Amino acid sequence: MVGNAGGRRVEMFTAAAVAAGLPAPRVLAWRDVLTYGAVFEPAETVRIDSPGEDEEVEWLLRGACDPTRVEGTGRWYARFTEAVRGVAAAARSAGATLLNDPGELAVLFDKRLCHGVLDGAGVPVPPSPTSGPQAPPVRGWDDVRATLGTSGLRRAFVKPAHGSSASGVLAVETAGPGRVRATTSVERTEDGRLFNSLRVRRYESEAEVAAIIDTLAPDGLHIERWLPKATQDKRVADLRVVVVGGRATHAVVRTSRSPMTNLHLGGVRGDLAAARAAAEAAGVAWSGVLGTAERAAERFPRTLCVGVDLLPGPGWRRFAVGEVNAFGDLLPRLTGLPGSGAEGLDTYAAQVAAVLRAGEGGPSGCRCLSPT
Repeated sequence: MVGNAGGRRVEMFTAAAVAAGLPAPRVLAWRDVLTYGAVFEPAETVRIDSPGEDEEVEWLLRGACDPTRVEGTGRWYARFTEAVRGVAAAARSAGATLLNDPGELAVLFDKRLCHGVLDGAGVPVPPSPTSGPQAPPVRGWDDVRATLGTSGLRRAFVKPAHGSSASGVLAVETAGPGRVRATTSVERTEDGRLFNSLRVRRYESEAEVAAIIDTLAPDGLHIERWLPKATQDKRVADLRVVVVGGRATHAVVRTSRSPMTNLHLGGVRGDLAAARAAAEAAGVAWSGVLGTAERAAERFPRTLCVGVDLLPGPGWRRFAVGEVNAFGDLLPRLTGLPGSGAEGLDTYAAQVAAVLRAGEGGPSGCRCLSPT
């Protein structure tokens, strides 16, 4: 594993491997990979995991040791994609097998490119004026304001192109000249620095919103329509669906009183059975809901596992894909969906099982494992 030794992800994946009768994975620390490069043994299977939750790694990738800082995602992306290309080259040299494809990771960590790939494949996504590699860059608030006007968007999400975990995301509403409001977890200090906060707040003036977006723009921005969502218990709701080896294995409902449903921002897990019942009552087959997530994952066939965020429309009548997350599997205590082949398994155990099936020539999981 390429990961942060002692981190939750490494520990949970290691526990899953050991429980399956495998030796504990050899861990290459991200700080060492970023400093010295990677070396693999012949025929090893290599899992690239998230570099998050380590201050030294944050400094090496982003030039900021404070993980709550928002700025620097452009530098992070450049260093991260360079590093995974180096990991892939080292794996290729050793005859190892990668569970994540470096080219696909580069797309997954650029919301503009990812949105364009999904849209081009007919996967339902929110309309976006910044989708795909040919979209014009967003240089600041003036560009955002003009784009919202020409696209007819009164409500839109403005997202750092390379962000994750809702870092730097603004839910922007406009209602005529000078009437702007943004809901976000970004806290702006008096000297203009931006920090992630666990408290969602609102900025009610155009000057405040413009100052935040102008600070974020050099790292790259993505704009997409703010779709109205279904509700559960009077809270907006969406779904995180984990797809392993091309099959939806785990799902969780996330609900919130704010536009951001991320669990670390006050979102709470909802009732999955109730969500399924609501969709089916609206005439939407549950297999079709999960199938939408699987269709999104199909665009990344050389990546073993992704987490797909599904946005249910009002009344649970239609679904769109909001995000595809390269490291969207950190869902402790969540076990597999009935009929998924991952019953009783957490997200990491499901991935270990898929690798073992692939090694045995089993029917599922095989297409995602790509020799380098």
